[in-house]
Amino acid sequence: MTLSPVTLADAEEAHARIRATVLRTPLVRFPVAGTSARGSDATAHADTDILLKLECLQPIGSFKLRGAANAMAIAGADALSRGVYTASAGNMAQGVAWCARELGVRCQVVVPDHAPRAKTDAIARLGGETIKVPFVEWWQTLLDHRYPGMDGVFVHPFADAGVMAGNGTIALEIFADVRDVDVVLVPYGGGGLACGVASVTRALSPRTAVYAVEVETAAPLTASLAAGTPTPVTYTRTFIDGMGSGAVSAEMWPLAQSLLTGTVVVTVEQVAAAVRLLAERAHVVAEGAGAAALAAALSGRFAGKRVVCIVSGGNIDAHRLAVILRGEVPE
Repeated sequence: MTLSPVTLADAEEAHARIRATVLRTPLVRFPVAGTSARGSDATAHADTDILLKLECLQPIGSFKLRGAANAMAIAGADALSRGVYTASAGNMAQGVAWCARELGVRCQVVVPDHAPRAKTDAIARLGGETIKVPFVEWWQTLLDHRYPGMDGVFVHPFADAGVMAGNGTIALEIFADVRDVDVVLVPYGGGGLACGVASVTRALSPRTAVYAVEVETAAPLTASLAAGTPTPVTYTRTFIDGMGSGAVSAEMWPLAQSLLTGTVVVTVEQVAAAVRLLAERAHVVAEGAGAAALAAALSGRFAGKRVVCIVSGGNIDAHRLAVILRGEVPE
């Protein structure tokens, strides 16, 4: 499947479709003064103006509601009458399940065997049925855009034009609130969020750089951009379950290569510190992927810049959050 960049019209139409379903999330300033994330120098980012786009406040605790709502609205009632399904570690599953419940249709979710309980429990609360499979089998579902034996509309968590247009509505809101932005930092999982936001940012503010944020234990986009071709990497599981993989999707590679300014790689320790700082300083609960952009902003790389960090989600297991708040890193 060949995917095209999201147009401004695509995002505006998506925004009109989903405005009754999603929250127009706030853009708030992060209190940088005196902040020191593990592995960074407080003085290095003291003059960085950091703004947080709080997608963790969506009804499902994640930006994924935007793409799910738009893709399902485009599919239409007739197609959805047979049900809907997705392949997701949790957040897209919740987005699809939320919309399916509102529409009164069946929802099934193929989840990888390492999906956190906080997310699988949430899928069940929303009425979704989970099918847990090994990671390799789950990833194959993403590649194939289907799962054997399942009927209904398949909503791909990232490689889908409607999903990316829904994600692009985040950029519409950012630039409606603040025009002068130097950098937007976006966590990179499959690429649907980063490419959707980058497409609309390019249309609204061509001078603004959009960087994908990866964690060092799963940074295939960084390796691929360096090599000039999709390059697999060793994937190590961490508490940061909402982003990262062992390879860049072939479908998303052309978009990521052309739309993104580059990547920022952060450590697991920096992400844990960012989760803690969001709770302590901004009173925001974020999951690992949701805090990754702040970890990148606090790295010192963007001194003197106005930086928007997309806090993509807040679905973190309570015991993991407790470990982080003690100043430790979850196993």
